[in-house]
Amino acid sequence: MNITLKNIDPVNATLTIAIVKEDYQPQIEKALNEIRKNSVIDGFRKGNAPKSRIQAMYGKSVLVDEVNKLVSGKLYDYIKENQLNVLGEPLPGKDEQKPLDFNKQEDYEFVFDLALAPEMNVQLTKDDKVPYYIIAVSDEMIEKQINSYKANYGNYDNNIESVEDKDMVKGTIIELNEDGTPKEGGIADDSAVLMPSFIKEETEKAKFTGAKVGDTIVFNPYKAYDGHETELSSFLKIKKEEAKDHQGNFSLTITEITRYHEAELNQELFDKIYEPGTVTSEEAFKEKVKENIAQQLAPESDYKFIVDAKQLLEDKAKDIQFPDAFLKRWLVESDPEKRTEESVEKDYPAILNDLKFQLIKENIVKENDIKVETEEVQQAALNATRAQFAQYGMSNIPDDLLQNYAQEMLKKEKTLRQLVDKVAEDKIIAVLKEKVTLEPKEVSVEEFQKLFE
Repeated sequence: MNITLKNIDPVNATLTIAIVKEDYQPQIEKALNEIRKNSVIDGFRKGNAPKSRIQAMYGKSVLVDEVNKLVSGKLYDYIKENQLNVLGEPLPGKDEQKPLDFNKQEDYEFVFDLALAPEMNVQLTKDDKVPYYIIAVSDEMIEKQINSYKANYGNYDNNIESVEDKDMVKGTIIELNEDGTPKEGGIADDSAVLMPSFIKEETEKAKFTGAKVGDTIVFNPYKAYDGHETELSSFLKIKKEEAKDHQGNFSLTITEITRYHEAELNQELFDKIYEPGTVTSEEAFKEKVKENIAQQLAPESDYKFIVDAKQLLEDKAKDIQFPDAFLKRWLVESDPEKRTEESVEKDYPAILNDLKFQLIKENIVKENDIKVETEEVQQAALNATRAQFAQYGMSNIPDDLLQNYAQEMLKKEKTLRQLVDKVAEDKIIAVLKEKVTLEPKEVSVEEFQKLFE
């Protein structure tokens, strides 16, 4: 066997693998013997068919299969052993591959086209200025978050005298005849629940305003919910398709009124959200909320920074040669059902820019010896878990609970890969921030969003 690499230019090469019969014959003999051992052919006991018969029946397909496996294995071994940084996948030689005849030949020569990654030693210096947009935390954002905390940490009170719009009303419902008497065989339920705020028809909703425990309200659920099958089936505890059969009046005798009270802005709320004793005044609470919102917005600033840094790096790499013809060919051949030459030609500039940035990042990782440690991934999982709870207004979560959720995240392969990428990306961002001159600019949320238009 002979393997030779021929560099056509700095980013294109051909790899030729020449094999002779002695290279593949042992594998063929082994494969045919295995087939013979397991074959059942008319006139012969299992495993006793003549070798010549097996050769005649399977020889050609085994030859093709074993030669291809041998060549494929040697191809990738050579690339790995010689540390060739190839782009895409090797393709059959477009110009130099000669036709192969497996019926007549015993020696074969396979030629592969390779795309070699160019050197991407693109450097940033302090002369490169990159804006860093800091999203200002407005009073409105702080109040919105505080209102969310108050709503999430409130309590239910079922000692209510009269019904208001957002109360929850429990009681006994009975389906009525037209004359107002209970309908024989009709719906009756002593655990019915409704909220007046969900009633769509204003006349029916008004019947509940001011009602007290013990009062009996006669109303029409079908009118109240505008005939919506889902809401009626839930309230009446029937199937959706049955809703149209119950368009008359019902009586509801109120047994309980429950009201949700938002939490007050006091020490009890502060200690529920943050570590007890961390915040001891309303002013300090608002400052802490502001700090947390700023932390949640920081990744957005980093994302915009990496977008701007990416553009700067791509501009510096605009004259670097790439194996464009090979890459376009590979893109089409790797997914012919989704890509055509025309679609690749249209999408290629964006694809090339992404490829450039990926290679630049790989170079940054190599130059700065960036590594992702297990402990860092575990911490990233904890941070992600903590952020998820924070979205629901839950900031003071016990460490053991956070750890359990984080460990569950790490068990999912896709999530684990995303966390590893996130840690690596954060380290790359840190390196880029050190290399360039940052120009901090405080902007509002609206101004920040317009930067992406």
